[in-house]
Amino acid sequence: MMRKLSGILLIDDDDTTNFLNQRLLERMEVTNHIRTFVNGKQAFDYLYNVSNKNYETESSDYFQPELIFLDINMPVMDGFEMLDLYERLNNDFRKNIVMVVLTTSTHPQDTANSKRYNADYITKPLTAEKMNALLEKHFQEDQKEA
Repeated sequence: MMRKLSGILLIDDDDTTNFLNQRLLERMEVTNHIRTFVNGKQAFDYLYNVSNKNYETESSDYFQPELIFLDINMPVMDGFEMLDLYERLNNDFRKNIVMVVLTTSTHPQDTANSKRYNADYITKPLTAEKMNALLEKHFQEDQKEA
């Protein structure tokens, strides 16, 4: 049995994608905390505040995510622009977060970029199989001790 994740962020400018992914994750019962954002800037602002403990601790709207799904092609701030900013956040904060680029793109350049940011790369749609593979890769109970 997998432990539940502290939280998951879904960052995609397509509301339907966010909705379907959220439904999938809720059905899989992987976490009690899911938040969606429609662009990288919103998501970065959120992570910036969480990493600086810059919020009402009582608020259930704020949590430390363990998993982030990030689309590449978004208005305002795309996925790689967001990753650039994300890299500047506190390392202790980031080391407990698995970043996953979730995209329709199969462009080799995008794959290579994701590796540079130490992010997993998954093509849409997100499925239970893909999610389970991620959980096994990153969140096995014993692996957390490593």
